[in-house]
Amino acid sequence: MAITLYFQDDQWPNTGVTHQREIARAIFFNDKNEICLTKLLGDDKFGHRDYYETPGGGIKPNETPEAALYRELIEETGFESVVLDKIGDVVDYYNLIGRENHNHFYFAKATRYVGNHLEEAEVVMLEKIVWVSIDEAIRLYEKMCDSRLSTLVKRRELPILLEAKKLLQNR
Repeated sequence: MAITLYFQDDQWPNTGVTHQREIARAIFFNDKNEICLTKLLGDDKFGHRDYYETPGGGIKPNETPEAALYRELIEETGFESVVLDKIGDVVDYYNLIGRENHNHFYFAKATRYVGNHLEEAEVVMLEKIVWVSIDEAIRLYEKMCDSRLSTLVKRRELPILLEAKKLLQNR
């Protein structure tokens, strides 16, 4: 059974929601049962970024979450994938830009490397892709620095990683 979590942004003042973004994200495994994380490093309107995120991105109009995830995983990691199961949803907010985020999290498995196709903003911010055990991913999130944006990312993704670990242990 998929979970649903809700988190408010307590890092910036709430000036209201001006738009919503649908996002597909994955706990993305390779053949060694390692999880893929993207390491972001750089500066933008949110401040300094130096943290990990699960791979994924925005769902385009008329695109299903699964199709968006397939596309985003190729863009960011270079791997084609198969979506295995839904983990859950996280609704959170970025008050700085007035956005309500609907994050749809899935289990997905890497199938074949075809080369990544990063968008311009990703080329600037994406430092590297790492493959780690689920326990190491949880440790990386638990010790992630607490800057304003990384606090929101950790709040969104650490519970999903913990739920994913629990679901994997029950399989």
